[in-house]
Amino acid sequence: MFDKITKKNWLFYAIKNYNVPNLDSEQEFYEDIKRFKYLKRLFRKYKTTGELKTRLVLNHIIVLSNVFGNDAAATLLLFKVEREYWSVLKTFLHYLNIITADEIPNIKLNKTLLSSLEKL
Repeated sequence: MFDKITKKNWLFYAIKNYNVPNLDSEQEFYEDIKRFKYLKRLFRKYKTTGELKTRLVLNHIIVLSNVFGNDAAATLLLFKVEREYWSVLKTFLHYLNIITADEIPNIKLNKTLLSSLEKL
């Protein structure tokens, strides 16, 4: 059904993979969807200022992984986050054991970021 995620089907893919058994309202789903936007904003700020709120990024990715599952969360993140931030994203996903260092071989891990994450 999802050979490729597109702008037209990514929300449907997200809904299909959303796994919250005690969902109280549709609003909760959309609050979780906003986490993609928050992460993009945090990555953009890191790129422009060098400042990264590491724990906040980790919290957002962990929540997304919990509600969508690791594979769907990684797929959705890679679709929604601009390619210029993929090195940072891959580093966080690798640190959280959501993906391995071998996955997405054309994207390098950010060694500086990985070193600071390992100190947490």
